[in-house]
Amino acid sequence: MPDWRRGLGFGSLRARIFAVNIFAVIVLALMLLYIDSVRSRLLDERTTELARQAVTIAGFAADVPAPARAASIERRHFGRGTRLRLYGPDGALVADNWRGPAAQRFVLDDPAQDSWRRRSAKFIDRALEDVGSFKRVPPYVEAAPDRAGQWAEIAAAQAAQLAAARQASVATALRRAGDGNFILTAAAPLAGGAGTIHLTDSAADLTQILRAERLTSFWLLLGITGLTLLLSFYLARTIVRPLRMLAIAAHRVRLGRSREVVVPRLPERRDEIGALARALSDMSIALRLRIDATEAFAADVAHELKNPLASMRSAVDTLENVEAPALRARLLAVIRDDVARLDRLITGISEASRLDAELSRSRFEPVDVGALCAGLAAAYRTTGLESGVRIEYLPPVAGAARVLGDPARLAQVLRNLIDNAISFSPRPGMVIVSAETAPGRVFLKVEDQGPGVPPENRGDVFKRFYSQRPQSEDFGRHSGLGLSIAGSIVEAHGGSIRVDDGAVGGAVFTVELPAA
Repeated sequence: MPDWRRGLGFGSLRARIFAVNIFAVIVLALMLLYIDSVRSRLLDERTTELARQAVTIAGFAADVPAPARAASIERRHFGRGTRLRLYGPDGALVADNWRGPAAQRFVLDDPAQDSWRRRSAKFIDRALEDVGSFKRVPPYVEAAPDRAGQWAEIAAAQAAQLAAARQASVATALRRAGDGNFILTAAAPLAGGAGTIHLTDSAADLTQILRAERLTSFWLLLGITGLTLLLSFYLARTIVRPLRMLAIAAHRVRLGRSREVVVPRLPERRDEIGALARALSDMSIALRLRIDATEAFAADVAHELKNPLASMRSAVDTLENVEAPALRARLLAVIRDDVARLDRLITGISEASRLDAELSRSRFEPVDVGALCAGLAAAYRTTGLESGVRIEYLPPVAGAARVLGDPARLAQVLRNLIDNAISFSPRPGMVIVSAETAPGRVFLKVEDQGPGVPPENRGDVFKRFYSQRPQSEDFGRHSGLGLSIAGSIVEAHGGSIRVDDGAVGGAVFTVELPAA
């Protein structure tokens, strides 16, 4: 099977180009998924921790007497500067641990004062969030006056407490500050409706962790991109070099040097380049064989035409010096025979030279060769009877003998075989035409009662201008092209032709064709 018809699998150029280009894309996608998963995990862990702290503080605050509750809240501080507020039942701010100059606070940077590096980092943060699965969050805004109503999580926690029969409840929220960092909040109501604890924490440290992970992933992606470029250069080199070799070979063939050009077949390449190289090599070999065949055909034509021309020249030269009427008549008869022979040769040569081109333009169609044989046998019965030869047709035993082909050319094959059989048959004699079928094959046979073909000559009978006739037959009556033309037509139909001994003497020509 040709390379271009056989699947090339992963070794094909298409698969390798796809693999090289998709590799970096897959790594980028995995990097985005990894960063997205790390961000979600860190925020979830911090949110869970903040919610647990809110519930714990709400439990302690509920046990503290109301007059001392505010002071207890304002004395509590956290390492990251977490803001702790207590809102009363009416929503007013009761206590805030950020009050006082010594309070630890997280700082929100002013975006207007950001350097270009910080602005670039924030832009990348937003871009990765847009590409990933992370949803946009509302901005962090501190309203004035500070009341519980500005925090949706406080209302959610209070509603959850009512729904849970006054058991401990908590609600959280995620917002983004103006400096690009996430702000996490958690609200937990005090037992008995005595107020609500509200915790606010900055995730600036998480942002730094994410940016460090992103930088590591960036260097990894940069390295993989470099590797991809190297693989791309290597792949381009493995494509360009053999293509340049093939282009040079094709150029040399175009300049008419096909005999000395050896197109590399690249047997180690099992991809499209290798398939192209082998196809071009086969094409150059076929072209070389066609050129050789054309040269041989021209030499054969020159040789075959030279014989009758030499005979005619000799007869014409002799005719000028002969006065005897009988001898002049014999010389004129020789000239007429040579002219007739030239006419047959030129007709056969013309048909043989057009055969390949016409076969390349032919459109094959289903042909019932059994019916074709029957029609030709019936048409030849009159011709055969006039020459003393009877034509018989034996149809196939079972089914129709159908092939894909050109009906006119297949009829020409049968005519050439029948004409050849009639010319070799004794008088009286018989020629048997038959059609047989086998699984996937169709056989056409033409059998005569002539002298047969010696085994050593059976490979030559299908060559151009080959003719082995009895001594009693006039020389030059046949062009020697009929069987050669028949063989070319059969080969163009994907079949074969051979000659064997007949069952009771003579020769039997068998044409084997693929069934339709």
